[in-house]
This record gives sequence, C-alpha cells and structure tokens, in this order.
Amino acid sequence: MRIPRLSPLATIFILAACQAGETPAEDPTPPPGSDYEGPAFEFEEVVPGVYHARGTGSLAVGSHGAVIVNEEDVLLVESHISPAAAYAVVDEIEALTDKPVRYVVNTHYHFDHAHGNQIYPPDVHVIGHEVTREMLVGGGSMGRSYQTYLGGLPAQIAALEERIEGIEDEEERAGAEGTLAYMKNFKAGLDATVPTGPNTTLSERLTLFRGDREIRLLFFGRGHTGGDVVVYLPAERVIVTGDLLVPSLPYMGDGYLEEWVRTLEHLKGLEFDWVLPGHGNPFQDRERIGYLQDYLRDLHAQAVALHAVGLSYEEAATRIDMTAHAERYPVVEGSGVPAVAVQRIFELLEGGR
Repeated sequence: MRIPRLSPLATIFILAACQAGETPAEDPTPPPGSDYEGPAFEFEEVVPGVYHARGTGSLAVGSHGAVIVNEEDVLLVESHISPAAAYAVVDEIEALTDKPVRYVVNTHYHFDHAHGNQIYPPDVHVIGHEVTREMLVGGGSMGRSYQTYLGGLPAQIAALEERIEGIEDEEERAGAEGTLAYMKNFKAGLDATVPTGPNTTLSERLTLFRGDREIRLLFFGRGHTGGDVVVYLPAERVIVTGDLLVPSLPYMGDGYLEEWVRTLEHLKGLEFDWVLPGHGNPFQDRERIGYLQDYLRDLHAQAVALHAVGLSYEEAATRIDMTAHAERYPVVEGSGVPAVAVQRIFELLEGGR
C-alpha cells in the first residue's frame, strides 16, 4: 500500500496521538474486513491515466470510483464503503503506478462513497463539499441510506446461520457457508468504520493543477445530496459524477428533486466525452442527463399532487406511475416507486431540510 511518506511534523502528530490512546490514520496492516481472495477492484482506463475503478465482488466495496494518475501523484475519487475497501484500492493501484496517493475526493457523504476516509494520513488531502464534512462528522452518513441498505445485515447473518444448521446437502451447505463468511467479513469492515470527514472542503469550486493536468472540483447545487461534487478534467473531457448522474436510476432518499433537475442542467454546459459514474459502467451518451431530468420532474409532480390530497407517502408510492420512462429505465416495472423517494419529497414539502 503506497501512500506518501509523512513529514516530520506529521510524524510527531501521529506519535502524540498514539500516546494519547488514539489510532493513527496510517496502519501498515490491512484493516478488519480484509479477508478475501483475488483482486477487489478492476480498473478500466477510459483515457490515458484516468481509470474507472469497479468492485470485482471478492470484497464489498460499495461505490465505483476513479483513479487519476498525475505527473507525480495520484488522485482517487471516492474512499468506498469501509476502511478495508479503501485500503484495497490503494494497495491494488500499485499495479498501475508507483506514484503515491496524495488526493482523495468524496463526491458526497453517503457511506458507500466515503466510509474509507479514516485510512488516510494527515498529509493526504481528502476533499469534499462543506455539507459532506458536516454530514460525516455529524453522523449523517449512518442515517437513512445506511439503514435502508445495511440496517438489516445483522439479522440476515443470524438467519443464515440458523438456516445452515438445517442444511444436509454438503454442496448447498458449503455454498451457504461461503456466503456467510462473505457477510461476516463485510460486517467486520463496517464495524471498524469511524465516519471521518474531509480535511479539505469547498463551497463552490476548487481547482488542482498537478503537472500538466487540470482537475476541477465543481458544486453546481443540491441534487442527490446537499453537497454533490463533480470532478471535471477539461483537457481529457471526462467528468466523474458520483451518484448525481448514473446510467440507471439513482437512490433518491436524501435528494432534492426539484433542485436536482436544475443542477443537472449545469452538466450540459461542460464539454465532455466520458461520464464515470458512482454506479454502473462509464458512458458517453449525454442524453442521459435529459432522461434523468424528465424522470425527476415527473416523479416530483405526481408526488406533489398526491400529497395535496392527503395521501401518506406509502400509499402515494403505490399510486405513482412511472411506466412512461420504462424504455429509458428498464428497471421501471408497472406502477409505483421506492417509498423512500416519495417519503423524501413529502418531507421537503412539509418543511424538512
């Protein structure tokens, strides 16, 4: 795992932290949850020196990210779902470059994108929006999205352990035990996580010049969360969008749908050929921006109308019909949408933030 050599001042800081009983950010041993075989990530070089990083399935990593290899250093986009996942990507990019990681960008605060921040020593710049730091430090990354996707994990592990006791077929039992080991390893990584905010923040934009590469970090407004940052490489014509824009439908439980439509409009003003999303594969068709805007407008309008007649968000979710968007988003089947998306719209209509 190659991270930059600490300065004397940083070394003194870490020694002092250890004497105070705290764990230093850099640890030469893999963190809990690192029990897996084979590579955790695959790297697709989209343009020279710019890679999309995706999980292989051998280790739960959460989001996809990006690796940007500069003249003297590396910038990573996302720290993924746990310290184990963050450690794995830093370790495995040594196959791409021997340059040290000096920058990490959190596109937003969700656990699957930012819960690996704690592995980085103080002289690595972990960069995010002010809202991202606020939410990570204040516990927001353990909120609705975390509970929606991971809240049931302990019960699932217990249920699988109980089921295994009754399996007599050896092959079936071995498969179930393998799944259980994977789940327990994942939970070990989650349990070792201490949500850690960026140590460098921006409110609207920040530009890095690394050798001959210009890297713009841009906040265009609220959308998927209150602090979505887009990483833009103007010379390479690449944008890294986190979950603000993905090939399929994004999670909307913490979103601002009306503002999201306007925020996406700003993307249309950027000159790019490639989108590296937080989930799904890289894509080039700019039309996807408009597809998502249309979906968000329609969903919001239907939800507002049903809120006005006094329906609960649960009932409204079953009545909303998004089948008009099924051709663009095959995941849409029949009527209805995830209740958490409608719940979020109703919260904002009722004065939530």
